[in-house]
Amino acid sequence: MTPEQICEGLMMLAFGASWPMQIIKTIRTKNPTGKSFLFMWLILLGYVAGLCSQAFEGHFFTDPVTILYVLNTLMVGTDLILSTRYLMLLKKQQKSV
Repeated sequence: MTPEQICEGLMMLAFGASWPMQIIKTIRTKNPTGKSFLFMWLILLGYVAGLCSQAFEGHFFTDPVTILYVLNTLMVGTDLILSTRYLMLLKKQQKSV
């Protein structure tokens, strides 16, 4: 691995470390209040761009950092889906009250 790949991998590990905790918090509280959906969409867009970069550079199947991009993309997507679902349920509950 090159120094660039090591640094990119460390960055992806650091960014990815917080998402499992966010997913667990979202599942436990079932309340996405205070979450920035714009922020999550921008992060998701960044990870997709990173995956595209890996593909365009021809590193998609050879660079282990690609796995981190995939995992982070899946975690952010999961949190976004859960947050959207719980927001819709919250709004439905408020309408019925």
